[in-house]
Amino acid sequence: MSWVSLVAIYFVMWWLVLFAILPFGVKTQDDDDNVTLGTVSSAPRGPHMLRAVIWTTIVTTIIMGIYGWLTLGLGYSFDDIPRMVPGSD
Repeated sequence: MSWVSLVAIYFVMWWLVLFAILPFGVKTQDDDDNVTLGTVSSAPRGPHMLRAVIWTTIVTTIIMGIYGWLTLGLGYSFDDIPRMVPGSD
């Protein structure tokens, strides 16, 4: 697999993980009982994007490490999935 393919897989995986991580740790304005006039009470209390980006990068790097270990270290690929899943003959 070329490095361009690995970068493309990392890019797609990073965005998927970002959208999975975004809701974690969000405090709403309603939690603080301090709703800003003109906003919805369920709006986030403050920005938390930097924390989400850092966690996304960490989680994606771990996932890509596991992917690299399975493909490069053990030699598995997507073609091996039918042989690993019982009853998929």
